[in-house]
Amino acid sequence: MVMIKPVDIDPSVFVKELAARLQEYPEIKAPGWAVFVKTGRDRERPPLQRDWWHVRSAAILRTVYRLGPVGTSKLRTKYGGKKNRGVASEHAYKGSGNIIRTILQQLEKAGLVAQATKGLRKGRIMTPKGAKLLNSLAKALSGPLPKRPKAAAEPKPEPRKAEPKKAGKRKDGKRAGPDKAAEA
Repeated sequence: MVMIKPVDIDPSVFVKELAARLQEYPEIKAPGWAVFVKTGRDRERPPLQRDWWHVRSAAILRTVYRLGPVGTSKLRTKYGGKKNRGVASEHAYKGSGNIIRTILQQLEKAGLVAQATKGLRKGRIMTPKGAKLLNSLAKALSGPLPKRPKAAAEPKPEPRKAEPKKAGKRKDGKRAGPDKAAEA
């Protein structure tokens, strides 16, 4: 049997379901200032979703699972974007470091990620508890694949019968060719 990993599931569906599960953790909640802040310099307004904090937490948790030891700087780059500066050319800006750092601290307090050094790389990695959460969710989302009903066999269209070409006569009494018969 093939084991389904979290990276095998559609990210938008996975992050939405993971955000719903993260709302059950009391350690993961939006601070009071989260209502007023933008998620980066490239944004014009704060997020409109009420549960955006949990959605971002779920996305960061999935990223930590995928990329191994990952730090705030790499996540800031990932969640940044291009700023629309009117007629001036666009520039890439990083995402908010405070949001990412606070989410990582909350995930660490919940026991889902931990700080570690792996070779030269230093950052947050998944704990067994976090990996178990993501793997169980991936297994639940994959579930048994629904069987698609077979389409009813459509009758094949009958081939067209070629009509014999008629040679007609022109007004002057001479024979016309097959393609000129329609004009007469």
